[in-house]
Amino acid sequence: MESLLTSAADDPAAPNVASAPRWTTDSILELLDMPLPELMYRAQTVHRQYHDPLQIELATLLSIKTGGCPEDCGYCPQSVHHPTGVQATKVMTPGEVRAAARAAKQAGATRFCMGAAWRAPNERDLDKVVQLVEVVKDEGLEACCTLGMLSADQAQRLKAAGLDYYNHNLDTAPELYGHIITTRDYQDRLDTLQHVREAGIHVCCGGIVGMGESRRGRAGLIAQLANLDPYPESVPINQLVRVQGTPLAEQPDLDPLEFVRTVAVARITMPRAKVRLSAGRRQMDDATQVLCFLAGANSIFYGDRLLTTGNPDVQADQALLARVGLTSSVLAG
Repeated sequence: MESLLTSAADDPAAPNVASAPRWTTDSILELLDMPLPELMYRAQTVHRQYHDPLQIELATLLSIKTGGCPEDCGYCPQSVHHPTGVQATKVMTPGEVRAAARAAKQAGATRFCMGAAWRAPNERDLDKVVQLVEVVKDEGLEACCTLGMLSADQAQRLKAAGLDYYNHNLDTAPELYGHIITTRDYQDRLDTLQHVREAGIHVCCGGIVGMGESRRGRAGLIAQLANLDPYPESVPINQLVRVQGTPLAEQPDLDPLEFVRTVAVARITMPRAKVRLSAGRRQMDDATQVLCFLAGANSIFYGDRLLTTGNPDVQADQALLARVGLTSSVLAG
């Protein structure tokens, strides 16, 4: 999948073009190793060049089909390989999704993401998702899906239904991937991203930190993301949510400042992207979240649930944004 790789800006303010010099793992590691005040200053400088630093995008994620996934991702409570007690459900109906989308819009969300626990959707499943995408668009929200792997034809069908974004995370650096997942390989993920790009759907792609990787491992993940051609429009940075029954349940906590560093480097290396605080945000205190905003995060998943793990409720999120002086809005692209 060489066509996915290009050079990303060594100048943090450089445009997202194929001719820019490539980010290497070593160059990203140098950023992660910087004194935190210097790293934050550099990230904030880039952030202000490309974004309004006072605006945060609000997005809601709804699990439209939970549990029963045949993949063995070591972090995921929805896998059939892990005894987590998550019960498999059927795909939600259009009426249920419409009600959820309306509630999300009323609470201020501008993007509505639907997640399903599949390795890849079959054609009958995709027929149902196409209907749900049309429902979300009918409610005036941006539509995003995360459904596992897609073929080129499936990506085209979702585009025709009006899908704006497709989420498919790389999870970790390629050299660490086999320690986390064995039921698919890294190339499978790159292939799906290529199909999504070729269909004209915006890419939402990030990863998970705190799975036992080193700082170099986190640098390798950011290098993969920043060198996609083009890099993702939306980059969710997830912190591992430890769930009993999963292989990663006993991982030690990641230093909160290490998470902040990761957000800052994502902002520097992907200056135009939305950098989103996603899974694991409930475990962060307010101060850590604010540091992430200062480091360049400008989007959050919020609402009552984030897939199968809890998320801070709407009122708490709105109160935090108000305390800091941030406002929610629709951000372009």
